[in-house]
Amino acid sequence: MFNWESLDGSAAYDEWRSNRLKAAEIALNQAPVEVSDLSNPGESVVSELTNRCDAANFALYTSDDSGGDSEHSATDIPPVGDFAAAFGLKVAEAHRSADGTGVVALRVTDKGNQRGFIPYSPRGMNWHTDGYYNAPDARISAFILHCVRPAADGGVNQLFNPEILYIRLRDISPAYIRALMHPTVMSIPENIESDGSLRPVSVGPVFYGDALTGRLQMRYTARTRSISWCDEPVTQEAIAALTEILAANDPLMMQVALKAGQGVLNNNALHNRTQFQNGNEDAGRLMIRVRFHNRVQRKT
Repeated sequence: MFNWESLDGSAAYDEWRSNRLKAAEIALNQAPVEVSDLSNPGESVVSELTNRCDAANFALYTSDDSGGDSEHSATDIPPVGDFAAAFGLKVAEAHRSADGTGVVALRVTDKGNQRGFIPYSPRGMNWHTDGYYNAPDARISAFILHCVRPAADGGVNQLFNPEILYIRLRDISPAYIRALMHPTVMSIPENIESDGSLRPVSVGPVFYGDALTGRLQMRYTARTRSISWCDEPVTQEAIAALTEILAANDPLMMQVALKAGQGVLNNNALHNRTQFQNGNEDAGRLMIRVRFHNRVQRKT
């Protein structure tokens, strides 16, 4: 396997770079994988989705199982937990808004500990990876986003493979990659949660290796508030270049407007979301999200 942390020019890197770019181009034109039963997706479906995630770090699927109800009861949400288990995704994050199985319902609400957070509003969301504020021992390596009901208008996601962003930055200067690999390059301050618990300060790199596989992972947010970056000149140049790339609508970014029953299985790809019109308050946009600490893999 190519060692992406090695910044010396080599034939191995050239081959890896070429393969990643080709895989990203292919992903743009692939129809979503049809899943007849989310609770038991079957070997061929698991193999195809796993291969796509291995090649491009995300894969789209479509199913007849959209779930249904705005109240998000245990009986009406799609069986995304069973679906995830088919890919070895057994470690769900204990998120503030998750139910007992790690499932989070993303809908417009001002209830309790969801009040004021952008994912639970119709506002747009800038580029980020999930869990960028997590501690190093609780990093997010994968998640599933499943559409129960789309927005009346808007709510479109863009997806971008972190490996392609790595390539774009390295094409400009390998020094930018080195700067963004530094273990203290990005810091998120501590935060007191609504239940009184303390989320400690999170300090770490932007690019890092997955603990189990060594594959490149990314930790990033485009937000500018409550973020502290290393003030070295090369780091500031790297951040500016990264920001410019994400704003330039790279041809290998994928735009996704999920319909009911469709979803994204991915290795915590970069993503954003446009603002949306929610429509009927009792039947507005509803997405189901489950996060994991390990990457998509073949179940063993």
